[in-house]
Amino acid sequence: MLIPRQAVPPLAVETLAHGRYELAADGAANFSLVVFYRGLHCPICAKYLVELGRLVPEFESRGVGVIAVSCDGRERAAEMARKIAAPGLRLGYQLSLAGARAWGLYVSTSRGTTSIGVEEPALFAEPGVFLVGPDGTLYYGAVQTMPFARPHFDELLAAIDFAVAKGYPARGEYTGPV
Repeated sequence: MLIPRQAVPPLAVETLAHGRYELAADGAANFSLVVFYRGLHCPICAKYLVELGRLVPEFESRGVGVIAVSCDGRERAAEMARKIAAPGLRLGYQLSLAGARAWGLYVSTSRGTTSIGVEEPALFAEPGVFLVGPDGTLYYGAVQTMPFARPHFDELLAAIDFAVAKGYPARGEYTGPV
């Protein structure tokens, strides 16, 4: 389990159009927003990424670097990029399943062909959304076992505005006895 105010695992992936991405070198002033998505087979992911792509300028104006990452290979990631048509959104690909687990993501097995006619990979990571501070520590995290009911990006923008304006600390950091 990732703990707020503690270092997150390393993240280094190739992106389709923005070179190699390394979280440790992101250089965002306030946060790095890391969105893990299920992959090309997921129609809900495509819709979610369209919304994220639309809001990239809003996040960037707040000093937040944005990347969306999946376990898909380059070819499937490129097909997703064509589908969502969001050239400003960095799309990272080929996250290892071990890397997904290090981030606390759930891993699912294939159920075959999805409702949109795309075969699920044998194993793939379920969604997760994380805000990482410039110091590499976890500020916010949400992981899911299912593709639906994800955090809304407009609400996340409002939360970032509040957190930055008020110097609001990451919460959930206590690991002692209960």
